[in-house]
Amino acid sequence: MVDIFDEVAEDLRTERAAKLARRYGGAVIGVAVLVLAAVAAQQGWAWYQDQQNTKAATAYLALSKQIADAGTGITNAQRRGFAQAEQSFAATAPETYRTLAGLQAASLYADAGQLQEALAQWNAVGEDPHADPLLVNAANLLWVQHALGNVPDAEVAVRLAPLTLETNPFHGLAQEVQALMYISEGKTDLAKAVLEQLTSDPAAPEGVSNRAQVLLAQLNGQ
Repeated sequence: MVDIFDEVAEDLRTERAAKLARRYGGAVIGVAVLVLAAVAAQQGWAWYQDQQNTKAATAYLALSKQIADAGTGITNAQRRGFAQAEQSFAATAPETYRTLAGLQAASLYADAGQLQEALAQWNAVGEDPHADPLLVNAANLLWVQHALGNVPDAEVAVRLAPLTLETNPFHGLAQEVQALMYISEGKTDLAKAVLEQLTSDPAAPEGVSNRAQVLLAQLNGQ
């Protein structure tokens, strides 16, 4: 009897499993297909990104080589042409290379005497929420260095403030700009305070510290 009941129970379980398979089998298979598709898409996207990054790196290095090959004899017209080429490249490049191209375009414009175009490029990088924070800080620093004396001090001061914080990797260079701004505004005491801080800051670049000592001596009439 026990064997018969066991066989009946097994038949019921088998029949119930078959019904469940018919009822939910399509959904289970559908979920499995979706999971596999998601994995494949992720792997495909990673492959695509790798391919795009490789293409971008090759194009960026080729463009950089052209600029380097121009050497010291490069003309302003060539600088402008290369800067425009960097901008065209940046328009479709992945994030990192877009940022690097923007910085290089700005430098070329600045060297060609086109300050407004350079400031616009540094500003674009500095306001890019997706750019690497280090490159954003570098762009903002270059902006304030070149904007000083060409843009109202109030605007420079706003961009400069976060760069002068000790937690910023470029704070020494930023404080140098701050001191120069104070000097141009006739705020000698504030300039001296910043310069004294720079001369005693072990994290300040050697060149910045040396220039701070010279400026401080001049302000003190030495």
